[in-house]
Amino acid sequence: MHLLDAVKLALQQIRVQKLKSFFTLLGVMIGVMFLVAVITIVQGMGRYMEQDFVGKLMGVNTFELRRFPSINIGNTTDAEWKEWMRRPFVRDADVHPVVDGLPEGTHWAIRNTQWQQYMESGYARRKQAQLFAVAGDFFAIQRIDIAKGRVISPQELEHGSLVVVIGADVATHFYPNLDPVGRELKIGDVKYTVVGVAASQGSVFGMSLDKFAVVPLKSPGRRLTQPPGVVATILIQSASVSQMKDVMEQVRATMRARRKLHPQQPDNFVLFTSQAALAFWEKVKNVMTIAGVVIPGVGLVVGAMVIMNIMLVAVAERTREIGVRKALGARRRDILRQFLAESATLSTVGAAIGVSLGIGIAAILRIAFSLPMEVTFWSLVLGVLVGTITGIAAGVYPASRAARLDPVAAMRQE
Repeated sequence: MHLLDAVKLALQQIRVQKLKSFFTLLGVMIGVMFLVAVITIVQGMGRYMEQDFVGKLMGVNTFELRRFPSINIGNTTDAEWKEWMRRPFVRDADVHPVVDGLPEGTHWAIRNTQWQQYMESGYARRKQAQLFAVAGDFFAIQRIDIAKGRVISPQELEHGSLVVVIGADVATHFYPNLDPVGRELKIGDVKYTVVGVAASQGSVFGMSLDKFAVVPLKSPGRRLTQPPGVVATILIQSASVSQMKDVMEQVRATMRARRKLHPQQPDNFVLFTSQAALAFWEKVKNVMTIAGVVIPGVGLVVGAMVIMNIMLVAVAERTREIGVRKALGARRRDILRQFLAESATLSTVGAAIGVSLGIGIAAILRIAFSLPMEVTFWSLVLGVLVGTITGIAAGVYPASRAARLDPVAAMRQE
């Protein structure tokens, strides 16, 4: 019997014995369903964390010089927090020693932040938004595109002009059905002129990235973000990942020298990268991956046992048929191939159904819990391949038992 004929026979058995086939495929279906669902969720979460969450909050090939990390995913112990609070601030006097020796093509910016600052205009009630007081190449590093107007010019940054660039949500709230450019926005006790509106950047974990206003660091808005002379963050962007490592070591050496740290003393500042922000997520991802293998593995083992039992029953039911085929010249390998093909076909069909159900489960979770998902081609292939291998493994013993049957004794079987 050719392989294609064996596959057709297996599909015919599925059609004729629908209920029996359903329970035969159930274990493989459940195992592959969970496998694909977990991979889809983990891949989606990974892309979301890397590109949307950290990628939008930090620039590409960028690191931050800070007193302590700006993004902390996971638990911080009391000892860690107390150690952070004892660290000296990064100050204005640190900026030029750090940035003056940077390689050509490296960009830098200063970013002081007030997460909740009341603002108001003459067209809407006052409301809180995030306030950035910046200097340097802030807009380029943070990849903030302008939908209306322009960015703050270097001259305005240098002179601390009373100008502001606002996010899309700020523009919508404070200037409903109006063009914000050229109008006034009051931040603290000072009125700023809106010179630009940023293009919408979306949200991460339900937190809007468009509720912000950007003013020059040397403007009065700085006093709303940090104590006098204190710098919250120095952003440094390199041309490549490899250059970033060298620049980080250069900045580290400069800061350690300024703070007179001995070689055995740890840094009392942090050079924060997106990899550091994702460190905790990697641990969570590993746990989810292990769970995504173990849980489907149980289902696949159960499915393999069911398929093996069903195939053993099939061998017993078709003993006379096997004897007739052997009497007509069928070799052992022909019988072996027939039953292996049937077993593999059954499990492959189950795996294909499981793949579809897995994608459906992931889609339901995305809608219900706002979880990101990403269906990858390799995960679909993996699901079907795992099902096929499970079927082959489960069919080896029944197929070998069928192949070893004595044709004379088999033909006498009623």
